Amino acid sequence: MSLRFALVNARVLSDTGFIADGGVVVDAGRIVAVMSSAEARRQADTVLDLGGATLAPGFIDCQVNGGGGVLFNNDPTPGAIDSIGRAHRRFGTTGFLPTLISDRAEVMAQAVQATRQAIAQGVDGVIGVHLEGPYLAPARKGTHDAGTFRVPDADEVAMATALDNGVTLVTLAPEQVPVETLRAFIAQGALVVAGHTAGTYEQIRAGLDAGVRGFTHLFNAMSPLQGREPGAVGAALEDAGSWCGVIADGVHVHPGSLRVALAAKPRGKVFLVTDAMPMVGADSPAFDLYGETITAVDGVVRNAAGSLAGSALDMATAVRNTVQLVGLPLDEALRMAALYPAQFLGVDHERGRIAPCLRADLVALDDNVQVIETWIGGETSAG
Repeated sequence: MSLRFALVNARVLSDTGFIADGGVVVDAGRIVAVMSSAEARRQADTVLDLGGATLAPGFIDCQVNGGGGVLFNNDPTPGAIDSIGRAHRRFGTTGFLPTLISDRAEVMAQAVQATRQAIAQGVDGVIGVHLEGPYLAPARKGTHDAGTFRVPDADEVAMATALDNGVTLVTLAPEQVPVETLRAFIAQGALVVAGHTAGTYEQIRAGLDAGVRGFTHLFNAMSPLQGREPGAVGAALEDAGSWCGVIADGVHVHPGSLRVALAAKPRGKVFLVTDAMPMVGADSPAFDLYGETITAVDGVVRNAAGSLAGSALDMATAVRNTVQLVGLPLDEALRMAALYPAQFLGVDHERGRIAPCLRADLVALDDNVQVIETWIGGETSAG
């Protein structure tokens, strides 16, 4: 495909909604114009007819533990990040944060360095790193290894925030970390979110006041909303400025609960994540975590103790579920998979929309929201 090309005969998701028979002109990896198919054909050297497919901004996943048979904890290398990204790209994800769940400091350092190298090497889709723990609450550990939990000192904060060419996202339990440490993470450039927390409403509120930006997998592994104790969920739903990631697989969150969250939060503050494990894009439903073999049964991933251990979800399925189970229109479900996570990460000047000057990170979908093709920086998955 030549440097300047047009994607035409598509239902294009623009800033104002779907454009019927729309076209997108791409040059040097960026979007030049969004217009009618007829006009786009005239402005490009090469034209690709999408046959009426939906063209959306590529999906952005802030929580990707693994894919393609690879778990980031078990292989914190640039090659593993590339394998994970390739697996999820098949399902429309064009930007992601490889996610390391609670582990030893040396593994965390390897993960941060691997992410830096992957970005420097131009591995497709890598936006940064997500360190989910180990600064968590034992009472809400989920499948995390509580033996790794600790309070970070200044050296560990510096190590965890050492990524200098991408976004660093840190999930912690605000009640487990001194407020000065929380502020140190933020001062050194990290986006801090609450997760795996047993905190009271007051403790979570104090974290929000100190700079906590949002919540990891809302409703899961956090103190619930109750009449006399709002907990972390209540604080999340009440706070207008924070973002909430949700796992829309029909298992982690009941569709009714997700509808409540969407009604409570301002539009754009709830976005989709997968919390995906290695079986996404792989033939085997099993993987090893902390020395234990975990197997997905009927698409549900649990450890031997019965705790949910991530998911077998991909982003295209998350979008479909948001339409079919929750009842949102497709355009809003697509924004939850692209625009809203881009805004949460602070990269919406580059990604998350189909608009002039932005990266040409795109996904073409059929009428059943199955992925036909993706583009990252204007390059198809075929290269």
